[in-house]
Amino acid sequence: MTSRREFIRGLAAFTGASAGASALLSNRALAAGSADPRFLIVFTASGGGSLIDGPIPILASECATPDTINCFEDSRVTTWDDSPFRAVRLEGDDIGPIPSGFATDPSEILGRRRKDLMVATWKRTSVNHQIGQRRAVTGNEAWRGRTLQELVAWQYGQESAIPNVHLLAGLGYAEPGTDDSIPNWARGQIVSNPATWPLSLDGSRGQPYALSPKVLDAVRKHRNTAFEPATRFQQVMRDAPRLVQWKDLRGTPQQRIEGMDLITKLMVQPDSADFPLSEFGLSESPAAAAVRAVFPNTALDPLEAQAALAFLLLKYRVSVSITMGPSFDFVYDDSQQFLADNSVINPPLAFDSSHQGHRSGQAVVWNRIYRVIDGLAALLQAEDFGDGTSMWDRTMIYVAGDFGREKKRPSGANDWGTGHSVNNGIQVFSPLVPGDTLLGGVDGDTGLTYGFDPATGAPDTGRTMTEPEIFGGLLGALGVDTSGSGLPDVPVMRRS
Repeated sequence: MTSRREFIRGLAAFTGASAGASALLSNRALAAGSADPRFLIVFTASGGGSLIDGPIPILASECATPDTINCFEDSRVTTWDDSPFRAVRLEGDDIGPIPSGFATDPSEILGRRRKDLMVATWKRTSVNHQIGQRRAVTGNEAWRGRTLQELVAWQYGQESAIPNVHLLAGLGYAEPGTDDSIPNWARGQIVSNPATWPLSLDGSRGQPYALSPKVLDAVRKHRNTAFEPATRFQQVMRDAPRLVQWKDLRGTPQQRIEGMDLITKLMVQPDSADFPLSEFGLSESPAAAAVRAVFPNTALDPLEAQAALAFLLLKYRVSVSITMGPSFDFVYDDSQQFLADNSVINPPLAFDSSHQGHRSGQAVVWNRIYRVIDGLAALLQAEDFGDGTSMWDRTMIYVAGDFGREKKRPSGANDWGTGHSVNNGIQVFSPLVPGDTLLGGVDGDTGLTYGFDPATGAPDTGRTMTEPEIFGGLLGALGVDTSGSGLPDVPVMRRS
């Protein structure tokens, strides 16, 4: 039987002579990918997560017109003498039009994580949600329409059962790339419900009258060799590419997934009356208790459920690329009185709630994102990779937004509505990038970010960074072989 690596080498021989053939298919890249893998988490900041409301806020004392620019009273901002980053403490009685109080202070998390935090500014090319989201992971189609997730899966996921997993659907970040040379196994697998998805990873277990493995194998063999070939549909459509692909997926890949016991390893939910695992011969993951200690609200908070599954997918080497993030759904703690203070977990539309309440919406969602990133980093730091390093040492969390927000505010307003803006930047939490580093900067008088020299990192107020530059810089930090891609090289985004 041909292994995935042998198949890729064969594909490399077949496509190597074609124009623009990717160096990812070279034996060098394959060897590097198998021996020294990297892991990517694309953490979405949908709706316009604004960096000047996150890690690089402007102090009122730095602004010539503080009443009309989105800046903060100095007393509300935590700073560190040796760091470009800051944290804003906020509280209020409403989140935009939602009559629920909130209080946020990400200083403890940012203070702990800033040594692995890099911010790079850029200027976007669209303020459309779907388009901006897609361009955040393709660099505006910078490399034949390939996505970051596909490229990481292609280089590092040859031995992974499901290399590229999307834990949220319906957003541009999860759209497949447009390069047909990307192998199907490197494309994204959509997971709509992280809590129950592991139940789908075995064809028999978990059912009241489950077939034994021997009987199930016989049934599948009869289906493949006798029943389906006799149907009119099979006779007409047997060579259709999608049908061929479907047959392949339910063959060796399905057997491999079932053989890995992922129905158990990825199960975060404990056995309970509401989720009676033992009644159906199932059990929780051996790592479930440790994961729930960090993310105790997986049953209530969809983002915690995503994070719990993301960690297990990486821990058990099921995947090398995960896409996750807050949805646009309204989430609140129903164990409290409706709309009680601090009961709102996710405002409607996530960061796009800024249309009605910019400052409050930004504060609540950034606080939520930082808390979950902190938990993921802690779990990955505690996970031994097997060579004296941790999983965290090989992981990048890329906080990907669709666009920014307007920088001005009505005179003296404490909360107001903002529109979309192409001016913003990215955040990366990872030991693979230079930590405690701001590439570019912010003009205190306008709120606009400016760029940097790609080779030296020196701030450059006369330029803004492009989507292909940041895309190339991220791939470089991840160690993806970009030879022949034509992408800009941005060495300052790689930790030396």
